[in-house]
Amino acid sequence: MNIEESLLYSFGAETKFFKKGEVIFREGDQVLYYFQIVEGKIKLNNYNEEGKEFIHNILGKNQSFGDSLIFLDKQYPMNATCLSPTELIRLPKNSFLEMLEKNPDISIEMNHCLSQRLYYKMVMIQNMASSNPAVRLKGLLNYLRSFHHDDCDHCFSVELTRQQIANLVGLRVETVIRALKKMEQEGVIKIHNRKILY
Repeated sequence: MNIEESLLYSFGAETKFFKKGEVIFREGDQVLYYFQIVEGKIKLNNYNEEGKEFIHNILGKNQSFGDSLIFLDKQYPMNATCLSPTELIRLPKNSFLEMLEKNPDISIEMNHCLSQRLYYKMVMIQNMASSNPAVRLKGLLNYLRSFHHDDCDHCFSVELTRQQIANLVGLRVETVIRALKKMEQEGVIKIHNRKILY
């Protein structure tokens, strides 16, 4: 979701700058803000009891996060960490809710965005249940490509490292590399200069 910046500022939003590796919020922190990315990249992640990372999502320019949690009196179930220098707009929770009350068209757009996220979460859960790495990877690639409007084969460039992909689908990086090579042999993807094209 991407809300007009001038509207966010008119309700008291502020610009915040973060360095690469800096944490925006931690699992267990109270939900206090709506966040919108102006520039940069962030990851939403957790670590299991053995310290293995699981990435829920990687978001970039003009995407938002934290919005689905604003309506609950809960704490963040994940961390948000900057993957690059990042500029964010953040709007306090109460101001965000006031903005929605006064701008019901944004609520409708937000419902559409949240519905899309829920749909792909369900699809990803189904894919994650598969023991076939290619099924998991194809599910992730379809999800990532859904945010772009190119319809041609092999024209969507995946801007993730092999390790990030592994953490997103819950596989070891070696398994991901083998599965990607097999998918390339089958013509599902192309790999050019280490970039995955889907």
